Amino acid sequence: MTTENTKGLKKNTKFIFAGLLIILAIAGFYGIKFYRVYFAPNVSENGTFLYVHTGANIDQVFQEIRDKDLLKDVGTFSQAAAQMDLAERLKPGRYKLTKGMNNRTLINTIKSGNQTPVALKFQNIRKKDDFAGYLSRTFEADSLEFIKILDSAALIEKYGFTPDNSYTMFIPNTYEMYWNTTPLEFFDRMQKEYTKFWTPERKQKASALNLTPQQVTILASIVDGEAIFDKEMPTIAGLYLNRLNKGILLQADPTVIFANNDFTVKRVTNALLRVDSKYNTYKYAGLPPGPIMMPSIKAIDAVLSPEKNNYIYMCAKEDFSGYHAFAETKEQHEINANKYRQALNKRNIFR
Repeated sequence: MTTENTKGLKKNTKFIFAGLLIILAIAGFYGIKFYRVYFAPNVSENGTFLYVHTGANIDQVFQEIRDKDLLKDVGTFSQAAAQMDLAERLKPGRYKLTKGMNNRTLINTIKSGNQTPVALKFQNIRKKDDFAGYLSRTFEADSLEFIKILDSAALIEKYGFTPDNSYTMFIPNTYEMYWNTTPLEFFDRMQKEYTKFWTPERKQKASALNLTPQQVTILASIVDGEAIFDKEMPTIAGLYLNRLNKGILLQADPTVIFANNDFTVKRVTNALLRVDSKYNTYKYAGLPPGPIMMPSIKAIDAVLSPEKNNYIYMCAKEDFSGYHAFAETKEQHEINANKYRQALNKRNIFR
């Protein structure tokens, strides 16, 4: 090989090497960029949530991410979202962000609608309005949308209830549902849970007491309102069933407190007893038209399996232990009630 050929070969080799370096540099640049856009960790905190509202567009999603500072680099997320057609395939929902999550994983999660369910736990919520407020803090829909169904005779009748007793549909428990569950979907689910709860055995027990499932729940709400301790529930249930069967006014203080809509009351006075309400069981015989709270399952089962007793009267014990003094006769009840009244007076509790 001549000297000229050797020099030419060396020159060509340099050009090839330089070209390779440029190609590698370009590939490296785009490789790093590709990695940053799709695979680099972009979530710095665990347990944060991205909420994609029903009907939201991609710009609103970007705004939510910025407002809540959910991602380290919104720019790379925006690029990945454009390349992966997120705008056309947005699915509403509540999406959990985990530390180290990359854009590709998050976008695929949203596109697939693979959201994290919410844990819905409720018990002893007093009023329908309170329950609707709780639901609106858990789900996407606002409280008015839930109240609209609870108060709609046409919709509630479809489930076998009335606006007065619709609150008996809800069986206290912990349920998993999606954040964007609509009010109608929620009520459908609750109806299924209600049907599952009211087994043939429970229905048979209710029938033996001459009560419907709704009436059992209404009475259970009163039992739950009276009982601080679960072990007293069957005794209290037996007492109220005795009154119902004998046609005696229930005279349950929790119903009077509910009728007056004042839950700060510690002593039911004559002024409170005068309230004209179907929930005032000192005035109106039988059960009130609806529950005074959402009773626990223990209270419902206490009504279905009451203690067999002859009690007609009860009042709180004067030691403020939370337990009750029960009586079969009015004379014995007056002795118990006087002890409690004196204890209230001694502590200056007059309302």
